[in-house]
Amino acid sequence: MFREIASRLADRLADINRSFDRAIDLGAHGGILRQALADGGKVKNFVETELSTHMISADQTAIIADEELLPFAAQSADLVVSNLNLHWVNDLPGTLIQIKRMLRPDGLFLAAMYGGDTLSELRHVLIEAETATSGGIAPRVSPFADLADAAALLQRAGFTLPVADMDTITVTYPDALTLMRELRGMGEANAVAERRSTFTSRDILFDAAARYSELYADSDGRIPATFQILYLAGWAPHESQQQPALPGSAQTRLAAALETDERSAGEKTDPGIKPGPKT
Repeated sequence: MFREIASRLADRLADINRSFDRAIDLGAHGGILRQALADGGKVKNFVETELSTHMISADQTAIIADEELLPFAAQSADLVVSNLNLHWVNDLPGTLIQIKRMLRPDGLFLAAMYGGDTLSELRHVLIEAETATSGGIAPRVSPFADLADAAALLQRAGFTLPVADMDTITVTYPDALTLMRELRGMGEANAVAERRSTFTSRDILFDAAARYSELYADSDGRIPATFQILYLAGWAPHESQQQPALPGSAQTRLAAALETDERSAGEKTDPGIKPGPKT
């Protein structure tokens, strides 16, 4: 998943007709995004950040850093990228404000993060299994932002020309337990502070796995896992960027473009009566 989304981010960056002197990768995952961008020649200097020393490249400029307290000076980067990492941030609005501060004028922020429908099947069966087995539920999957929230956060942080869109990727597994093992191997296991302090019982896990197969398995017995990917892009303000036109500055009326009659906002027409020609 990390490699696939890194490739898609690289494709998006390739569509931008400019190069970047200094890029900062928030959450490097061992340099996966740097490797995906290497052939494009868009980035001259690449700095990776990670919370863990085990996730940085020995041969690459890297910094151990917390995304909620970024150790970079204002206007110190031309590009900030992030590959499936920002969903772990507790204060996402604050992090986006810091990212915008880090960017030089006309610098670009480009990121991918998990969206609200991610692992919807797994969440469903875990809730049902835990309710049936123990009579209550505990948080098991981290909360995710939805597309509308992501777009609003970019605007709130002060980015210009903000864009938020999404992909939905479905991956199949032989069973739910294999999916859970893979999520743990990705470092995407449950880290919610309100999670249960004890281990999940075997009864809950096997009940959830059985429900997953019963509700979602295909004809070959494989179960799907949905990953919704949100893509965020925004620019640090600069005078050269496109600006919205001033109200009232249009040279062509909308009615003319639509080849229809124009009425003031105060006029009301009976829907059953066809309006006559203007006088």
